[in-house]
Amino acid sequence: SFRIAGGLMLFWIAFEMVFEKRTQRREERAEKIAASEVEDVSVFPMAMPMLAGPGAIAAIMLLMNEAADLTDQLMVLGALGAVLAITMVALIAAGPLMRLFGDQVEAVVTRLLGVLLALTQGRIDIPLADLGQLVWSLLQGEPAPNGQVQTIVMQVRGPRALAAMAVGAALAVAGAAFQGLFRNPLVSPDILGASAGAALGAVLGIFFSFGVFGIQMAAFAGGLLAVALVYGVGSTVRHGDPVLVLLLSGIVIGSLLGAGIGMVKVLADPYNQLPAMTFWLLGSLAAAHADDLLSLIVPVALGTVVLLLLRWRMDVMSLPEEEARSLGARTTGLRLLIVAAATLVTAASVAAAGIVGWVGLVVPHLARFLVGPSFVRLLPTSAVLGGGLLLLIDTLARTVAPVEIPLGILTALIGSPFFIVLLRRSSRGWT
Repeated sequence: SFRIAGGLMLFWIAFEMVFEKRTQRREERAEKIAASEVEDVSVFPMAMPMLAGPGAIAAIMLLMNEAADLTDQLMVLGALGAVLAITMVALIAAGPLMRLFGDQVEAVVTRLLGVLLALTQGRIDIPLADLGQLVWSLLQGEPAPNGQVQTIVMQVRGPRALAAMAVGAALAVAGAAFQGLFRNPLVSPDILGASAGAALGAVLGIFFSFGVFGIQMAAFAGGLLAVALVYGVGSTVRHGDPVLVLLLSGIVIGSLLGAGIGMVKVLADPYNQLPAMTFWLLGSLAAAHADDLLSLIVPVALGTVVLLLLRWRMDVMSLPEEEARSLGARTTGLRLLIVAAATLVTAASVAAAGIVGWVGLVVPHLARFLVGPSFVRLLPTSAVLGGGLLLLIDTLARTVAPVEIPLGILTALIGSPFFIVLLRRSSRGWT
């Protein structure tokens, strides 16, 4: 508890200081660019304050895990403070070089620390020395010196960490795409019924006693079919704004699917099936396994690549319909392609982890406030932030309590106040 509280406190302080400073720097740079009418060609900042949080928590928890008593823990904190001070002096002295490459180095380091935290913390803490020996033995092609450590890392925590990063990145990218497409800052990846359709498919799979893979496939198919139904209903309406029609169709179909979920839960066995449905709907990566990663990563990678290839055109699609057409955009085909790609990654994520809220809503806002609304920068930033955030939340979910906390609960607890802080801190609009 002491380690978790200390890490979260440092994360909050780091966010308050770093976010305010970077926002001020971006505003000053924007003013200079506007005054000189020079195109902003600065290097894309890959690392964000959200990733500094997992890095700080990882460093503290890993080192304090090796400390034997309170005296050693205080020495660790003092050493970290000294290292931080030296690092700040080095960054200031580096000057222009760090302005070009500092963000990328920070992104790599903080993501690595987040992965180390996920691999070493849990019911059985793994010392860094044992993890290092495992990695070295794998690189050398030799048998691992500790079979238990290899089993935990390679079959349990490693696949789960990869799944968390993939799901978080997918939800964040889909949320950013939908918010730009519908020109609405309150849109999330489940706006077109993908989450509700996947949830209905999953509860039906549980109701009919499918296996884990069968439940995931039912959820994946349910998400795709739900969005296809929404798009079919919206295409039958020939008048009005097509974006608004699609949005309203998603809300209506989502409500209908929610009623179907409720009906299945009423008919389910209250002692076996109903608890399984409830826990799945709250979101969890407890069932993540190495054999299941392919069914998650392939559709997520495919949909994300499509969205990244369309990032220039998505800037145009965020304009009103007539303006986008006047710029030469084929809005109907582009809208269908963006919706299909975002739905693909959303359905795959929900099928693997259940319904995980707030990531697809909060992370795009954080990325937008930091790098601006252009999808050239927004999509990669959202992917990095989303993966890091869900990796941290999943690690907390399985370590802070005797029983594993569902991801949906933690994302709501963390996302709600964080979103309020973002709204208060940002002096810029969402577009």
